[in-house]
Order: sequence, then C-alpha cells, then structure tokens
Amino acid sequence: MAERDVLDAPDGLPIPQRYWAAATVATALTMAGLDGAIANVALPTIARDLHASAASSIWVVNAYQLTAMVSLAPLASLGDIMGYRRIYWMGLAVFTLASLLCALSSTLPMLALARALQGFGAAGIMSVNAALVRYTYPQKLLGQGIGINTLVIATSSAAGPTIASGVLAVAHWQWLFLINVPIGIVALALALRSLPYTEPSGHHFDLPSAVLSALTFGLLITGIDSFGHALGLPLVLAELAGAVTVGVILVRRQESLTVPILPVDLFRRPIFALSALTSTCSFTAQGIAFVAMPFYFQDVLGRSQVETGLLLTPWPIAVGVAAPFAGRLADRHPAGVLGGFGLAVLAVGLVLVALLPAHPTTADIVWRMTICGLGFGFFQSPNNRAIITSVPRSRSGNAGGVVSMARLLGQTIGAALVALIFGVVAHGGRAGHAATLAVVVAACFAAVASVVSSLRMMNFGDADPRGGAAAERVSANSATS
Repeated sequence: MAERDVLDAPDGLPIPQRYWAAATVATALTMAGLDGAIANVALPTIARDLHASAASSIWVVNAYQLTAMVSLAPLASLGDIMGYRRIYWMGLAVFTLASLLCALSSTLPMLALARALQGFGAAGIMSVNAALVRYTYPQKLLGQGIGINTLVIATSSAAGPTIASGVLAVAHWQWLFLINVPIGIVALALALRSLPYTEPSGHHFDLPSAVLSALTFGLLITGIDSFGHALGLPLVLAELAGAVTVGVILVRRQESLTVPILPVDLFRRPIFALSALTSTCSFTAQGIAFVAMPFYFQDVLGRSQVETGLLLTPWPIAVGVAAPFAGRLADRHPAGVLGGFGLAVLAVGLVLVALLPAHPTTADIVWRMTICGLGFGFFQSPNNRAIITSVPRSRSGNAGGVVSMARLLGQTIGAALVALIFGVVAHGGRAGHAATLAVVVAACFAAVASVVSSLRMMNFGDADPRGGAAAERVSANSATS
C-alpha cells in the first residue's frame, strides 16, 4: 500500500461500528488471555485425569506458549500483507476449533497438540489486535482505545487463575476450554460485520524468514526454560547459541526486505526500541511476581488455592482502574513520563510486597497488591500507544506483533527466573526466602524498566514523544523525496 493511501485512510470507524469492533476485539483477547493462564491451575487435575506425570503435563502449558511465541512475527507480517481483519478472523476461528479439540482430548499428547493449535490461533488474535485498534479509533482517542485493550489483556491474564479455580470447584477441567466455543462463534459473527477493513499491501510473504523467525524464538524460549529448570549448562548454551546464530541470519535477511517479518528497521527508531525494551522488562517483573507469589501464599502462609486467587485479584482490578485513565492521559502527555512514573510505582509496590511481615493479614497483602496493579496499569497503555504510533500505519501489524512478543518474552523470562531462584534457594523449608528474593528481583526489573521508559524523553528527532503522527509524516516525506 502506498504511504499516501495510508495517510488518506479514514480516521477511525463511525459509531456504532466502532463500539461493535471494540467489543469483538475485547472478546477474543479475553479468551486468548484467559487460556494462556488457566491451564497452570488445572495441571494437577489434568495430569491425574489423563494418567500423566507432573513433568510431562507441563507440555499443556509449554505447547501453547511456544507455538504462540514462534507464530507472532510471521502472522503480524501476514496481517500487513493480507489485511488485519482476515488474520484476526482466521486466528479466532482456529482458536475456537482448538478449544473444542482440547475439551475432547482423552490423552496428554492429544491435549498438547490441541493446545499447540490453540496457541497458533491465539497468535493470530494477538499479532494484529493492536493494528485493528489503531484503525478502529480516531487518532485523538487512540490512547483511550489502547487503554481499554490493555485493561482486557492484563485483567484476563491475571484473573485466569482465579477464574480457573472457580470453574474447577464446580465442573470438570474440560469446561475450561469448552466455554470458549459458543463465545468464539459469537465473536466470529461479530468480526465479519464490525472489524475495520484494510487494503492488502500486495507484498509477498517470505517463507524462509518465517522459518528462521520460528527457529530463533523457539530456541530462545526453550533455552530460557532450560536455564530456569537447570537442565544442564551444555544444553542451555547450545540452545541459546543456536538462537543467536539463526537470529543473526534472520536479521541480515530482513535488512533486504521491503516488508520484513521481524521489523529490524523499526528498532532503529529509538522511541520504538526503548518502548519495546520497557515492555519486556515490565512483563518480566509481572511474570516473576505472578509465578512466585502463589507459592508464597500457599506454601508459606498456608492459604488455599481459591484464597490465593483472591489475593492476586487486587492487582488486575487496580490495572482495570488505572489503564483507561492512563490511556486518556497518553493522548496528551509523553509516554516516557507516564510509563516511568507507573513503573516506579510498580517497583515500590513490589518492594513493599517483599517487606511483608512474617504473619501478614489479608489487608496487608491487598493494599500492596493494589499499588503494584495501579503502577502496572498506569504504564502499559501509554507504552503500547508509543509502540503503535511510532511507526507508519501500514506497519501496524509489525508493531502490534512486537507488543505481544515483548509481553510473552517477558513473562517467559520471569517464569524461568522464578524456577531458577526456587531451584537454588527453596531447600529445607526456605520457600519463603525464595519467594521474597524473587519479588526483589521483580522490583529490580521494574526499576530498570522505569529508567528505560524515562529515556524516551530525550530528543531523538524522529518521533513525537507522545508517539503521535510523526511516524506518518516521516514515512510520507521519505516516500515522496
């Protein structure tokens, strides 16, 4: 698509189509976010029911995460080439079908394969959702739209364990997946009528780059996971070395492509690169906290599974309060300031969690979790807006893919670090010490993210500090020069 055509594109959808499109995106994101988190709670039940070991049952989670991660970049590129609505609809259809197959699985290999297919569908949803939001809302309301999107993603992911505990208390584990089917069918019907149409670019999809991208991120994720579970230094080094080697080949190939699968050219924009790094560090902090704290609540404080879910709930509730408000502010104020402030609040909240008394009351935990959620919610909407609007609209799919990749990569690193910390420290009844150390590490990542976010206030000369329309102007000027 010519850049001039992109600049002449309608500024958002008319009402009420805008509301229906927003509801469709929110519904699919909720399904993907919940299913990325609920399986953790159900693993012991699934392992017993399918007569599988605890170690092998981990593939129910790994298959989903790994497939989603390696598919994000290729599907985001396909969105730029074929149109975002088409990729979103296909991803939603695959996710809904895979949910039914998960519910019908009678063996662990069947369930793992169905979960891999479900992760592929989730990648189709997540890879282009930010691009669709950019075309759904007018520029002056884009921060508000991204704030709503952020609320949905953060709340569904964080509330997954609580919802899973409630479902398992009254129904069989298959219902965790079966409930997606009717919701997905409704969302598919809405998507056909409401989502914005974007003209296909006419570029060709580069299959070798897709394979190289999948190998790079697949080896990276498995290497991080192997490191976290202490599977042996030679294996970890081999996987990480493979990721670096293939990654170098991938980057060199992308530099010669007009529409690269991995947007290497976009990372040359300081605002884009710093925003992506901020996102990765912040989600690493969140990933550490949400993996470590359940162990602390159950193994140290003796709280039940349901109580643990409820103790984690103030975080997503606070995100829900802060994210839309921060999104509206992001339409008028620089993302570097808003993100830096929010992440500093998150770091303080995590330090306060690490300083919990030996026998904390429920109130002691709740107000600290609330501070964490407020800080996290205040950062995320402005940061995502900065990533999306720092690039031309024709590259919104690439930018949206980076948003999701940064989140998944950060969460994966966080989980691996918790596994490593618990493997080294949690011996002889020292689970409390391991959980506290993990939360301190999370606070450090949040503090680093705050500093990186604040660096965006420097005058780089190539982008509006609010992530506004400067990217369009720069790209248009280069296209006509």
